[in-house]
Amino acid sequence: FVPYYLSSRVYTMPEFLEKRFDSKCRYYFSGMTIIGNMFIDTAGTLFAGALIINFFFPAVDFWQSAALLALFAGIYTAVGGLSAVVYTDIIQVIVLVIGSILTAFLVFNSVESWSYVRESVSSDMLSSVRPLSDQTMPWPGLVIGVPILGFYFWCTNQFIVQRVLAARDISHARWGVLLAAFLKIPTMILLIYPGVIAKVLFPNLETPDLVFPTLISELLPIGVKGIVLAGLIAAIMSSIDSTLHSASTLVTMDFVKKARPDLKQATLAKVGKIVTLIFMVISILWIPVVASFETLFHYLQNALAFFVPPVVAIFLMGLLWKRASAKGAFYGLLLGHAFSVIFLYLRSTDFFPNIHFLIVGGIIFAFSLMFVFLISLFDREHVPEKIVHLVWSKAGVNELCDEPATSWWKDYRVTAVALLGMTALFIIVTW
Repeated sequence: FVPYYLSSRVYTMPEFLEKRFDSKCRYYFSGMTIIGNMFIDTAGTLFAGALIINFFFPAVDFWQSAALLALFAGIYTAVGGLSAVVYTDIIQVIVLVIGSILTAFLVFNSVESWSYVRESVSSDMLSSVRPLSDQTMPWPGLVIGVPILGFYFWCTNQFIVQRVLAARDISHARWGVLLAAFLKIPTMILLIYPGVIAKVLFPNLETPDLVFPTLISELLPIGVKGIVLAGLIAAIMSSIDSTLHSASTLVTMDFVKKARPDLKQATLAKVGKIVTLIFMVISILWIPVVASFETLFHYLQNALAFFVPPVVAIFLMGLLWKRASAKGAFYGLLLGHAFSVIFLYLRSTDFFPNIHFLIVGGIIFAFSLMFVFLISLFDREHVPEKIVHLVWSKAGVNELCDEPATSWWKDYRVTAVALLGMTALFIIVTW
């Protein structure tokens, strides 16, 4: 998707939808993304941060912790914009990676051996492909739901894609994406396996959300503990500043600038700062809803499973099918979300089967695809030629991706295949 995003020269993902479809799709998706940024991304991350701070400093009230995190992230995001987000993220990720490596090393040293860990936990805890009865990640959910939620998060969410849109050129964008993909691979050793060991060391933890802070608190010496805690808070701040900047960009570029095109850039920047602070307050007020769920993971995945499948459907159809019309996309979004609301209500009743939320996401996605396809198929409105460069074709992709010849080890395709191979190997080993 990178070549199409960059060639369209957009600031936001809703703006891309306007170029491919129409303004109705843009405003619908922009409003939806703003809501998601506030109530899912920012509120969820603030909850995680407050949980960590409250764990280490019980004297600090939970609400005070959330407010301080939001205040600090909101101020430097409002003042510095995307540049502040990018520069602080670079520093934070270095601290976080070093801290995670130190934590993992000490956690592995705290048990007799890996074979002891394997004997102490149930076999399914070490399996990446779980049975149908699993409450967290049944295998149909892994195959159906996770790719849909992942596609939304990595390919359409302004929170993430704004970094790609800010790239100098297509090569920089690709290498940034590939680096992010590579950084996912070590998390198995740095985060997942230490979490399994925590089950052995601390079997009576109240909630899985407290695993990592407990490991830091119990196993790390004072100086190292401070470094890792700083890294953890830094990662949380990184997510908060990104979501706040994303939401303020959407408001200023997709609503304010469209309504008042005469406004100067300095005025738009001021509006963005005010919007950032307002969203910060709203996200804090939503935290009790996040806390009502069993774990933070369940809140985030449940919300996304009902919220994002229609978006994934129209992005895929828009890029891969020239006949996908503006009317089909708009009503695909609208009817897809109407179906989500109906499904959500039915799940709350006693007579409807309790289907896992990741599988629900797949069902909503399938219905949304069907709506887009059928409405577009019977829509007599002519699809404009201007969208040709926004729809995949062999000739088009060759033109957009035309780059000078380079060494094989610098070829992004070689790196991508290598990453896919590493992922496949991981699945096979942990099946």
